[in-house]
Amino acid sequence: MQSLEKYTPHALGALRVAAALLFMAHGTQKLFGFPAPPDGGLPEMWSLFWIGAWIELVGSVLLVAGLFTRPVAFVLSGQMAVAYWMFHAPANFYPVLNGGDAAILFCFVFLLLVFSGPGAWSLDALRRTPR
Repeated sequence: MQSLEKYTPHALGALRVAAALLFMAHGTQKLFGFPAPPDGGLPEMWSLFWIGAWIELVGSVLLVAGLFTRPVAFVLSGQMAVAYWMFHAPANFYPVLNGGDAAILFCFVFLLLVFSGPGAWSLDALRRTPR
C-alpha cells in the first residue's frame, strides 16, 4: 500500500474540490435560488440563514481554490456542527430521519482538511513555495 501513499495529496485535493463544489450549491440556493429556491423561500437579508449562506458561498470558493484552507475549513466545520445541532438533531435522533447526514459528513470532511491541509492543486501550496 505504500505505493498509493504518493497519491495522498492528489486524493485530498480532489476531496477538497469535490466537497467545496457540492457545498457551494447550498450557498447559491439560499442566496440566489439556484439551482432551485429553498422550500421556505430565500432568507431575509441579515438573517441567520442569509449570513450562513454567505459563509457557505465564500468559504466554498476559497476551498475550491485551496486558499486559506485550514482556517476556512475550521469555520465551515463549525458551521455544519451548529447547523446539525440547531436544526436537524431536534427533529429526530437519527440523522437519516432528521435530514442531517449531509451536515455531519460535511462537518467531518472539513475537519479533516483543518488537520491535513489542502492537498494538491491549491493556492496555499503556491504561497508556501519559495520563488
